[in-house]
Order: sequence, then structure tokens, then C-alpha cells
Amino acid sequence: MNKSGRFDSLVRLPNQSTGSTINLHRKLDPKCCRTDSFVLYFSALVITDGPQDKSGLVDEVGSEDDLYNEFRSSSNRFRHPGGGGEQLAINELISDGSVCAEALWDHVTMDDQELGFKAGDVIEVVDATNKEWWWGRVLDSEGWFPASFVRLRVNQDEPMEEYLAHLDGASEGGRASMGGPLGPGLPCKEQMRANVINEIMNTERDYIKHLKDICEGYIKQCRKRTDMFTEEQLRTIFGNIDELYRFQKKFLKALEKKFNKDHPHLSEIGSCFLEHQTNFQIYSEYCNNHPNACVQLSKVMKIKKYVFFFEACRLLQKMIDISLDGFLLTPVQKICKYPLQLAELLKYTNPQHRDYKDVEAALNAMKNVARLINERKRRLENIDKIAQWQSSIEDWEGEDILSRSSDLIFSGDLTKISQPQAKGQQRMFFLFDHQLVFCKKDLLRRDILYYKGRLDMDQMQVVDVEDGKDKDFNMSVKNALKLCSPGGEEVHLLCAKKPEQKQRWLRAFADEREQVQHDLETGFTITEVQKKQAMLNASKSHPTGKPKAVTRPYYDFLLRQKHPTLPTSLPQQQVIMLAEPKRKTSNFWHNIGRLTPFKK
Repeated sequence: MNKSGRFDSLVRLPNQSTGSTINLHRKLDPKCCRTDSFVLYFSALVITDGPQDKSGLVDEVGSEDDLYNEFRSSSNRFRHPGGGGEQLAINELISDGSVCAEALWDHVTMDDQELGFKAGDVIEVVDATNKEWWWGRVLDSEGWFPASFVRLRVNQDEPMEEYLAHLDGASEGGRASMGGPLGPGLPCKEQMRANVINEIMNTERDYIKHLKDICEGYIKQCRKRTDMFTEEQLRTIFGNIDELYRFQKKFLKALEKKFNKDHPHLSEIGSCFLEHQTNFQIYSEYCNNHPNACVQLSKVMKIKKYVFFFEACRLLQKMIDISLDGFLLTPVQKICKYPLQLAELLKYTNPQHRDYKDVEAALNAMKNVARLINERKRRLENIDKIAQWQSSIEDWEGEDILSRSSDLIFSGDLTKISQPQAKGQQRMFFLFDHQLVFCKKDLLRRDILYYKGRLDMDQMQVVDVEDGKDKDFNMSVKNALKLCSPGGEEVHLLCAKKPEQKQRWLRAFADEREQVQHDLETGFTITEVQKKQAMLNASKSHPTGKPKAVTRPYYDFLLRQKHPTLPTSLPQQQVIMLAEPKRKTSNFWHNIGRLTPFKK
């Protein structure tokens, strides 16, 4: 025992790759000898290369199974939060009466048993027994919808506008209560700007430290263990994080040059974001890969030696007590935080400040970067759902939908009239980028669709048709529009049931052309490998159950007995959150935020 009351111990471990031994000098605290045993075991696991004899080590610290069980039971870092307290509270609200929710994003659905809505719509939540899919009502439509696409109103009797105004008033009151200067010789607003600048600089330095720890603490050690990891595995788990690290170091240097250490409020950092705005787009690849990284990491973490190995990397790098999946989430969170930080900086920057215009432009630039990353991620996740949708269509003909399209713009029922027959046919239409697919519903089972054809939207012009007699078809029409080829060789008349539906379709056709043009300008493409993999996954997957038709007379009975089959494919949630109010962490949200699958 030494003077500090700790036992000194020297353990020699054989290094079979060099024929020598590794000396590990450890200090044991009598109160935490078992924890120190973890450190000893982990360190030996990383330091040695190749196979090693751990018999002596196991005798000293206990069996590997004992260590593994004790490590997993003593730490919950590899577990995910759970609990149903919030769900119970929601169900209690519903039991007292109808509950209203506000749609956060558009929900465009391919299934007529699901409820479609637009961002901002108010939805009456009728049942929330299932935490992922709720049953709700918008006007005269009812159906299932993903719970992650809405947020409940805090006060059900208070309109949303009044509730938001109340929040704004409370926050203004809190700021006013501070009053006066916050620092020596600085007015309140300048001091607040200095605080925001310091926050941006400190978080940027911390972020660089996190990236360095991942690259040097994890990736460097993993590449030494070719017996445990392949290059493909490492690329999946870590993505292009080394590329992010190199870029962020350059970005931090640019910030440091513009940072005024003596007078932070005079710093002019807006130009740094403008100069590097295109470089931030490399986050798109990382965010797109992150779900795959989580899946791959969860697989290897089921094996004991990988749990020990990653913990050893963390301990040797002297990293904070966060598991690897937490570190890998940091870049996703960081790209979300830039717009929020710049918005805060703009709020406390006087319009006369030399940095004001640059900060304003930087805020818009980073919002655009975030939107672009979010859109690309959403589109890549869409292709799996579109492939599954195609596999569910009977009698499919021609090329795969993914050969030209990657997004569903809109869908709904229309009556189709084409020359020369001029006979009306009720069809279900699906508007994708570049093409319009139409199907026929089964007479007995309305959830079964038969492929009937498609139209190339790149070769079609949309014409709004006035109510009355149409000259081309020599018939009276109402709520109609035409799709015509440039030379007039091909003309299709589409009729909606209501004027509002017709206007919605006209907007959808306009949105489709805008999206095609935007993809062309931004260079968005989906690789052939991604398309083939999506179709392969769809062919392997079994058809998933969808909600059956629920009519009003049977609805109350079904609620008392058993729900119709719920959708098993939950839409992905958005990763990028812009100016979203901070709320308590909910069991409804995944770690990486929210990403809608189908959006106009």
C-alpha cells in the first residue's frame, strides 16, 4: 500500500506478436477494485495486437462472463430509454373527451386507410392506444396516422395562436426582468451578443475534441484489429466522419481568426459560414449513413468482445462517459444546431453592426444547408418505401418506378377519360417526380391495386379546364383538367369530385415540375446500387399488414374489441429541426429527430 492508501500492482501480459511482455502498472482503490479491474481488462484488450493469452488476466479480475454481466448491469449506456408514462397521460386526456393535435409535417399516404393531412392542420385524435399509429379525424376524413407527425396542444381549450403568443410574452417578460447591463461597461444586448459568440466558439472547440476522440480513439484502434473489423464495417459504422474532422478543423481556424478575444461582441464571424457553406454539404453523406451505422453498431454490441473493445477505446482516449452511439450522434446534432445559434446571434446583433448582414446571410445559408441535407435523407429513405409499394401492386408492367422517380408528390382518386373511347374510368393516381402512375382498385378488396399504366410528366402539359362542354371530348365536364402531349397526339381528361380536389391536383402538378427542376439544379441523384438494393429488399420482405377499412357503424365496437391491423412500417422522422421550440424528451421521438417519408 502506498501513502495515498492505494495498492500498487504490476501485471505482466504476454504480447505474442513481439514475443515480449506488456507491463501494466495499476493503482487499486480498495473501495473500487472491481471497477479498476474493468480498466485493466479493457486496456489489455486494446493495447495488444493479434491473439493473446488472457488466462492470467482472467484469474486476476474474474471470468469474462462475470465481467461482462457486471459491466452490463452496472451501466445502462447501451440501453435505450423507455416507459409509457406519457402514453398513459395521453389516453387519460382522450378518455375525458376529444384531443386535438397540430400536424408538424405533411403526411401524404399511398393507403386510403391512412389519414392524409398538411403541416398546420388540426387533427382530432380519437384513439391513441398504439404509441406509433393513432386514429384521427380531419373534417370528414378518418384514418390512421403516425403519432410522430403531430404534437398535442398543451391546453386543449386554448387556440394554438393564443398559446404561442402566451409563450412569446412569457419569454419577453423573462428577458425584461434581467434589465440593465450584464457585464462591466457593456449594455445588455452587447453582453448577450458576447455570450452567444463565446458559446459558438466553445461548442466548436468541444466539437473538434469529440471528432478527434472518435478518429484517434476509435477508428485508429479499430483499424489495428483486422481480426474484428473489415473496412466495409468501419465505413458503415463511422461513415465519413474523418472527412468531417478535417473540414471542421479548417472551419475552426477561420473562426479563431475572426474572433475578438478581448471584445467578443465585436467579433465578425458571419463571413466564415458564408465562405464554407458549400463544404457543410458533406454532412449529407454522414446523416444519410447514420441509420445504417446504428444498425451495424447494435449488431456488434451484442457480442461481448466488442463491448469490451469499445469501452477500452474510450478509457484509453480518456473520453467522457458516453457510449459510441452517443458520440456518433454528435455530428447530426451539430448540423442542426448551427441555424439555432446563428438565429440567436442575429437577435442580439444591432442592424448597425458590421457583422449584421453577414450573420443574416449566414443564417439563411445554414438553413438551406440543413434543408438540403434533410431533403436528401428523406428522399433516400423514400426509395425503400416506394419499392415496397411497387411490389404490392398487382400486374406491374414496364420499368421499375425507381428507374426515374424517388418521391411521391401526391395521390388520390380521379376519373380518367382518354381518346378515342371517351369512356370514364375511376382510377387511383400516384404522382411521382417525372411520372404519373394510375391503378384500378379491386372490386371486392379495395386495398388491392392493379397496375393500369403511367404517363411521362416530362412530356405532358397540364391544362386547367373550365366547367362546361369540352371541345376535344365533346362532353360536359366539371372539376376537370387535361394532360396533353406537346404535339396534341395524346390527351387525357382527369375529373375530380370536388373543386378543392382539382385545385390540390393542380398545385401538385406544379410542385412536381418545381421539384424536378430543383433536383436538376442541386445535382440530386440516386445511384443504381441504391435502387437495386431497395428493390431487392422489397422482394425479400413479406407484405405487411395495413389497417382495414373501418366504417363508422363498426368503429365503436372495434375500439372495445380489437383494432384493425396497424401499419407496421412507421414513417421515418426528420433529422433536421429548424427553430423548433425546446420540449421535454418524448418517448415518441427517436434519437436523431424527425424525418418525414412523403412530402409534397
